[in-house]
Amino acid sequence: MQNIINTTTLGLFFGTIGTTIGGIIGCSLKSHSNKFLSFILSLAAGLMMAVICFDLIPQSLGISSIVEVIIGITLGIIVMIFCDVNIDKKFNKKKFIQKDSKKVASNLLKTGIIVSIGLAIHNIPEGLAIGSGFEASTKLGFSLAIAICFHDIPEGISMSLPMKNGGMKVYKIMFYVILSGIATGIGALIGSIIGKISEQIIAIALSFAAGAMLYIVSEELIPESNNLYKGRTSALGNMLGFIIGIFVTLL
Repeated sequence: MQNIINTTTLGLFFGTIGTTIGGIIGCSLKSHSNKFLSFILSLAAGLMMAVICFDLIPQSLGISSIVEVIIGITLGIIVMIFCDVNIDKKFNKKKFIQKDSKKVASNLLKTGIIVSIGLAIHNIPEGLAIGSGFEASTKLGFSLAIAICFHDIPEGISMSLPMKNGGMKVYKIMFYVILSGIATGIGALIGSIIGKISEQIIAIALSFAAGAMLYIVSEELIPESNNLYKGRTSALGNMLGFIIGIFVTLL
């Protein structure tokens, strides 16, 4: 029982500290230019695509069949569409989106909320990895936890910056950022309780996260980035994020 508590506490700490640092950085940035926002959103998109391509999908394929991986990806996309539709209904009821400047703020706020939901989903299998890692060895568990902590910093930035520029108050932003990180602790708890969890469940969880993130990149981050700024900056941000993501997945 004590091992489960310790593993959950460590998963919770490392899962929230990275996103919290990223959230603080995002809330502290002073620039409000569309060009800068476009760059950050496209950077986050490139980073997420690298995590999908070089981390989540290869890991799921390594422990399960292509059929189960596709099922997981499809489920992740469906869940994010459901979340997106319901958030759209809420935002379309607001009268202020009729003005162009307010519409941009509304879109950014929606993007931030969608990203936070997707990252919370993505953080659960990360927590499973931490929990399973500690079951194998303390060294492996700490290595995974530290890597995930660093990996969560840019995710916290990509979540908080659109919310901030969408008009959300800082304390609410940090609440959502920390809540997203808590999902890692939940995953660590599940991983430590189940111990030798079924490989099929792990594969579906990882591919589910990949599908959720794929939807976020395709439907939210890249379109919103291009809407904010039409120049080459967004493309450069996307490519830079992808390259950074490759290094992040190697940690």
